[in-house]
Amino acid sequence: MTTTVPAKTLTPVTPIQQSLREQAATRIRTARPDLAARHDLTSYDGLTAAQGDIAAEDDAGTLATVVLRNFDLARWVRDTCVFALGIPPEQAADWRTSFTRTVFLAGNPAQLQERFTFAHMADDQSAAWTTPGPAAQTSSLRRLLKLFQGPAGVPARPDTLVEIPDGHSPPLRPRTRRGLYVATAGCTISQALVHVNHVLAEAVLDGLIVPGDHLVLHQVPRIVGVPARLARVRVTTEKHLPGRLKAAAALTEETPVA
Repeated sequence: MTTTVPAKTLTPVTPIQQSLREQAATRIRTARPDLAARHDLTSYDGLTAAQGDIAAEDDAGTLATVVLRNFDLARWVRDTCVFALGIPPEQAADWRTSFTRTVFLAGNPAQLQERFTFAHMADDQSAAWTTPGPAAQTSSLRRLLKLFQGPAGVPARPDTLVEIPDGHSPPLRPRTRRGLYVATAGCTISQALVHVNHVLAEAVLDGLIVPGDHLVLHQVPRIVGVPARLARVRVTTEKHLPGRLKAAAALTEETPVA
């Protein structure tokens, strides 16, 4: 008797999933064309394999370090942009190639500024950033402090306008406004830091955010039905849905500021 083996059924890729794959693939191609050449970035398996290669590099490449005393998302968004805007071009290019890798540490920046050099410190000294560089450059700081632990969920808050300081310099272009969306469902503060950091840092380094721009921070359960086109998306895997991706944070296309 001949047994017929049914053909393998492939799960259809929805338009949303296809868009997320394209966003993730574009990010990899922009930063690391060599990874794009090694993996099929049109497939879920290819994308996750490329992400595995990135994770395996560990301390290779360039990283920035942030010391956090306490955390307020809107204030941190502003200062993250200010920090990224001030990075010298050579360090910015190296950091971009390393996917804007950042380590978050728990500590009091005010008590560390005499021992360590920071590229930017928040006005209220709640956070401080080191210039992106080789991992060895901040190894003593990272040995001294523990990783920032924010296991709680991202708290709900109304939409918040964040204005990026213009430094009283001539504008590079007319000011624009963008929406910054953060998906809060199942997201801890620590995870939100990582997601939003990548979206903002890469948008700044690519010229999408400049001094004087406005960001409207939206904290929503999931990033669906956003009433604007998305310029950048932080794409991650769905923890409980193998083979699927989700948008963890996103930046919309710009609109003029009156």
